[in-house]
Order: sequence, then C-alpha cells, then structure tokens
Amino acid sequence: MKAKIAVVTVSGKAYYLIVNELKKKRIPFLSLTPNDPIPIEIRVVITTEEERLLINHEKVLTFRDGMEPEALINQALQIAQGKECYEKIVIGVDPGEVFGLAVLADGKVVETGNCFNVKETLDKIKNILKNLKDTPTTSVSVKVGDGVPEYKEKLLRALDEALSSNVLLESVSEVGTNRYTSETKHRRGLRDIVSAIRIAGRNGYRYKRGG
Repeated sequence: MKAKIAVVTVSGKAYYLIVNELKKKRIPFLSLTPNDPIPIEIRVVITTEEERLLINHEKVLTFRDGMEPEALINQALQIAQGKECYEKIVIGVDPGEVFGLAVLADGKVVETGNCFNVKETLDKIKNILKNLKDTPTTSVSVKVGDGVPEYKEKLLRALDEALSSNVLLESVSEVGTNRYTSETKHRRGLRDIVSAIRIAGRNGYRYKRGG
C-alpha cells in the first residue's frame, strides 16, 4: 500500500510518538519537514500546533502535547481511506493463553494486537471504542472465538458488564480459523492475530446482553 499519510515535523518528541503509533499499526507513511513539498498522493498531513501554519495542505491534523496519538492516527487512517464514517466496526478476539485481537472497519483491518488475560483484553477493547467515539459508525460488534469455552464465557460476561448496550456481542465458531500460513506457523502471537481476523469476518451466535 502506497503511503497516503505524511508526518511533517522537526519536533523529535512529536515525531517519535506519532511514528511509533503508525509503525505499531503497520500504516505506511512519509517523513517530511515543513520545508519539503508534499506529494500529490498524500491525503492527510500530521504536524504539530507550532508548525501548522507552515503546512499547505487541505487535510491537516495537529498533534498537541499530552494528546493520545492513537486517536489521532485512527482519524488520519479514516481520512486516508476517504471515509467520513464507518458503516461497521468489528472487533474479533481469539481467546486463549494469548488473546489475539483484530479491529476491522468496513472489512479492512485497521488494528491488531495481543493481550495476555481477560482484563487486559477488556481494557484494550474499551480503549479502542473510546478512541472511535468521535467516528460516526452505524454498528459496532465484538466477536469472540469459542475455541476455549472458559475464556470465551468469562470475556463475554466482562464485555456485557463493561460496554454500552448498543454493542453487539457474538460467540463465533473457531473451526478452521487456526489454519497456519508458512509465515505464522512458528509465531504464536501472529497466529492468534490471524485467527482473530478470521473470527471477525464470520457470523456467530448473538450473546444475550444483560444476562
């Protein structure tokens, strides 16, 4: 994928925080200074408040001290994809000793990660939804794989208690989700993420909320 996001700053601290988040999400980007010309294919520029007036581009996001970079990067990704809103956000979870997690926005993977217990997974999902709260979305669902029933039930109960009632919860069959590619065969965390992506793409059984 060609870079559609440019990080334009000479601030070392801001650059580190922004780029660290972009790399974590595996989003391609260009690094520029305020004096560099911005290529035509760039759809959104991320810079600092101090450098904002030096940037000549129609879509500019500003990073401020103390800001959470994750919410800013989510916004930049949305603009880069040409979306004013998402129809559907799906979070897939492959529970087990390592919890694989994947976030799909209108079918595209926008974030992945690993967690190591139910609480960490719950906190991560709550944080993802918090960072998406300013993004207009038609529906949000969390799909949990049923490969380890004990973990699945524990996580679904915790999600039911913690998340707003408009979030749909589903239990999804994991049959066939753990087929390994040559790339993931010997990398446990990556295998769990691939399974979580497959879980997010499947239809499951609706979990009754408030029970």
